[in-house]
Amino acid sequence: MQILRARLYEMERRKREEALAAERRAQVGMGERAEKIRTYNFPQSRVTDHRLQKSVYNLPEVLDGDLDVFIDDLILRDEAERLAAMEVTEGEK
Repeated sequence: MQILRARLYEMERRKREEALAAERRAQVGMGERAEKIRTYNFPQSRVTDHRLQKSVYNLPEVLDGDLDVFIDDLILRDEAERLAAMEVTEGEK
């Protein structure tokens, strides 16, 4: 019984570690060029956030730290994703 318990414990631990590693990889990405977050276009004074598919034409303000226009939209998107995940989880019950 002890051997069986140890093997089951090890299997469960490995499963949790793999799930955590997959979640980290999804959050961090691979660092490839296609995974860029923002593009700063100085000649046109434009900043494009590729996650949101949104461009704003106030490059100096963004460089000074005024990221509220992006942060607000990212918060809304994150909340929508969390609600959708909760609905899927509740639908499985």
